[in-house]
Amino acid sequence: MNLDNAQLAAFAMVIREGSFEAAARRLHVTPSAISQRIKQLEERLGQVLVQRATPCVPSVAGQALVRFAEEVALLETEMLAALGSSSGEEPPMVRIPVAVNADSLDSWFLDVPGTLPGGLQVVFDLRVDDQDHSAVLLREGSVMAAVSANPAAIQGCSVAPLGLMRYLAVASPGFLARHFADGVDAAALRRAPMLRFNAKDGLQHQFIAARTPEAVTPPIHLVPSVHGFVGLARRGLGWGMVPEAFARQAIAAGDLAEIVPGAYLDVPLYWHCWRLPSAALAALTAAVERAAAAGLWPMPKG
Repeated sequence: MNLDNAQLAAFAMVIREGSFEAAARRLHVTPSAISQRIKQLEERLGQVLVQRATPCVPSVAGQALVRFAEEVALLETEMLAALGSSSGEEPPMVRIPVAVNADSLDSWFLDVPGTLPGGLQVVFDLRVDDQDHSAVLLREGSVMAAVSANPAAIQGCSVAPLGLMRYLAVASPGFLARHFADGVDAAALRRAPMLRFNAKDGLQHQFIAARTPEAVTPPIHLVPSVHGFVGLARRGLGWGMVPEAFARQAIAAGDLAEIVPGAYLDVPLYWHCWRLPSAALAALTAAVERAAAAGLWPMPKG
């Protein structure tokens, strides 16, 4: 069965943009044309592919088509770019959706775009998700690559180690004096307010588990911003696990202190990427590996 590229493009754009109207604007057609193409694709496959909600999302059957549609779009764009470069026309931009955790995005990952080849025309679609959960987006087919804490290869993807992201448990000196003057034990950890990035963030609880076998349920402030997290820790709102790159600066300035000097958590990070004959993905992978080598601790050998 051959699939129509225009119908596939309409399907991919509806899922990407979240509505028929937005997809129509991006493809420079009418919403009724988008609707007709989706209807024809669904009739051809005998399945409902799009859940007409706000935003539109793929049905169970549609999830199996998302990655295929994005693969076709990527390879078609690169082919047109190659033809355009030989004819002197402006090459089309290659869109690459990538999942990356917030701590990486605000630190070492910032150096990735600057090391891409000068002639590569790329539009990034960066999705922020926790390093323990970003691999889910790969399985769904909504991103082509991801920074993940999961070392296991995902079907259809390559995986390579990037390095270790180190976190320090820190608080303001005043907070440390108020809550941990007698040491960091279960009783103190139970009382001291804790900062947490979001519900997926398990770093603070990993640190607690390394300090005491007792169940500890401290008061928790949810702070879904890397710079807000560090800023509120500096202002004494709570203690939390902060990437070493940010923590060292604040410690040197006297704004933060380690609650247990010398203790840290290392989170291994891996690069997952679709296995496709794509020059853009290959260049991105090389750039990510260079940035990670400069900004992360090396993985232990063996």
